[in-house]
Amino acid sequence: MGYSPKKYRTPDGVPADIVMFTLTKRERKTVTKTLPIRELKVMLIRRKSWPFAGMWALPGGFCQESESIYDAAKRELKEETGVDGGHLEYLGVYSKPGRDPRGWIISNAFFALVEEWMLESRQAADDAGEVGLFGIDEVLNELELAFDHREIIQDAYHRIQQQMLHSTIARQFLPEQFTLSELYQVIQTVVPEFSEPNFIRKITSTRSRQGILEEVRDENGKPLSSNQYSQRPAQLYRFTDYVPLLSIYT
Repeated sequence: MGYSPKKYRTPDGVPADIVMFTLTKRERKTVTKTLPIRELKVMLIRRKSWPFAGMWALPGGFCQESESIYDAAKRELKEETGVDGGHLEYLGVYSKPGRDPRGWIISNAFFALVEEWMLESRQAADDAGEVGLFGIDEVLNELELAFDHREIIQDAYHRIQQQMLHSTIARQFLPEQFTLSELYQVIQTVVPEFSEPNFIRKITSTRSRQGILEEVRDENGKPLSSNQYSQRPAQLYRFTDYVPLLSIYT
């Protein structure tokens, strides 16, 4: 056929690196009922060996010949952190020359959205040191990270901010049943500059968004409410499987 792989140089490795986000929740110490403090955090692993021994890095590892890069991401996520499941999505390829001192290493990055409870039993693998959760601001502005992982995390953060405003990705950070105040807080935690005074009216009545949420009702059709985080009972909602076609022009 005229083709020989020996004519071409192949990469020294193709790893899958995963930016794993979660929202932690901490109850406020107040007399009156109020929403808890939520914070967007990223999971990192402290490297044990060269290169960048002792530095924080994204969980990940090299793709094997017998698996796809997506399967490698799922495998590495579980092996290095103990997390199995959650929302895993492709982010992009990182191939800047010199990004890895081990050689010509082309990384395919993913991001995962994982509920906080899934991280409670996390464990680090033998080739990793300790596992830690860090606030997004600390990760991007204070920590010294291995490789080009700061750039990858920055890109992943921008991606989930975009999706938070244009999709139902917030459902990954909420219980099945929630109030609209909880939904608003989740969006604002990921996108701090988000502000919509008419949020409740828009999310429940705007034509292009109708069908995204539904009221939770009991077996008799009576609306269910919660006063866990408010003085007065607030209606409970849940996401449906409807995916709206939203446009910047509507």
